[in-house]
Amino acid sequence: MFEIEIDRDACDGIFACLARDGRFVEDDDGLATIDPDAAGVVRVEQTGGRVVAVLEGDAESDDDATLATRACPPGAISVREVDA
Repeated sequence: MFEIEIDRDACDGIFACLARDGRFVEDDDGLATIDPDAAGVVRVEQTGGRVVAVLEGDAESDDDATLATRACPPGAISVREVDA
């Protein structure tokens, strides 16, 4: 399993992530979030200024998550492995 974290304070709504990973969507505030109903998403939590999504699989082999992270101009997205 791995997690994607979005720093909502750093997100500027450019949405380069949406073009690279279909699990990213725009929320009601005009910022990026993760679609809780997307394939492979176990859960999505929003606390304070961040969104954390836990996904099935591993970050190393998830090209879409890697591309979304690299495409984010302000560096608001991070991806890391987590224990199941």
